[in-house]
Amino acid sequence: MSVRTWLRQHWLALDVLIAVSFALLDTVTTLAGASWWPVHPSRLAWIMLAVQALVDLSLIARRRAPIAVIAVLTGFTLAISFLIAPAGLLTPANPANIWAPYGTVLAAYGPFYYCKEGQNRRTAFAAVGIMTIVVARVWDPNWQVITIAVLRTAVGPLLALYFGARHAMVRALTERAERAERERYLLAEQARADERARLAGEMHDVVTHRVSLMVLQAGALSVTAKDEATRRAAEELRAAGVQALDELRDLVGILRTSAEEDPAPPAAGLAALADESTAVGTPAELTEHGDPALASPVVARTVYRIVREALTNVRKHAPGAHVLVQVDYGESQVQVSVTNTPVASAPVTGLASTGSGLGIAGLRQRIELVHGTLRAGPTPDGGFCLAATLPAYVPTAEAVA
Repeated sequence: MSVRTWLRQHWLALDVLIAVSFALLDTVTTLAGASWWPVHPSRLAWIMLAVQALVDLSLIARRRAPIAVIAVLTGFTLAISFLIAPAGLLTPANPANIWAPYGTVLAAYGPFYYCKEGQNRRTAFAAVGIMTIVVARVWDPNWQVITIAVLRTAVGPLLALYFGARHAMVRALTERAERAERERYLLAEQARADERARLAGEMHDVVTHRVSLMVLQAGALSVTAKDEATRRAAEELRAAGVQALDELRDLVGILRTSAEEDPAPPAAGLAALADESTAVGTPAELTEHGDPALASPVVARTVYRIVREALTNVRKHAPGAHVLVQVDYGESQVQVSVTNTPVASAPVTGLASTGSGLGIAGLRQRIELVHGTLRAGPTPDGGFCLAATLPAYVPTAEAVA
């Protein structure tokens, strides 16, 4: 641990040590005749000597209440001056000495260094000025006393102003260095974002070109084919290609910083998914709460894909199970859960083995792109639950004024 760190952690002990040191210093110098101590000390002199030590101990509060410390030391000096003249209760051995304690040097330092930023400096100048007048005893002019008094009370403010300016300069340089570091980090982040947008754009252009050709060829085949089954297969292929283009635009819209807003999913898209699942033998019940308009287009499409993936998995791995789809649209979050009952019949081997087996993993990545969370696992009754929490709003393009 460095000395500076130790001092910051034990500043109160340091202040106590400094105050006790000044109390001892003033007591020793006063008894040595360097201040107001009389040749023949009376009981009053010993009392004032003890009061002087207590006054020096007020330096403990010089950080919290610097003006109050100046007031205490000024009051004591004024009381000593009054007891000497005109009261005549004390007769110093050397009338040309400074009667103020040495603690006034440190007291004059406090208001200019420990005052909070924005506090009126006029109060500090006024307090030190009054203390200087009392220490210099201007009502009984003595150039030696006045010179020493001014020097004694000026050292503290000058040092405080110097250290304050130095501290402000160091803090400004530190803030400038930190700001430069933050700007460098932001520039690096911007460069990464630009590169990501460029790669997303290239991916979009390449894949869109190829898939568009497939869609056009499938559309032409659906028109020119003479066989009904061929036309139906071509139409399904064309629809799948169009949907793939929509999904690609959805993903690129998240990655690119200046992508156009994604269109909302088709009207009654979730209801259509539930009807399709019911029609093929997997009863699905849809329950929606809240206003779907609260979800931004990207979130709505993500919810659509979650439900579609979940229903697909149920048809593969739990045919005949009853499915409950619940969607709750909130102002800040959209919660969706798809829960199926236990398996009613053995899965069809061929259908269950289709796919890459990475559906939920891919879905999790898609949800993480919009800063959402996904939970998937079995339920206590033997079924399965897929639940996700998404933010209601996810911007995909910069706002245009």
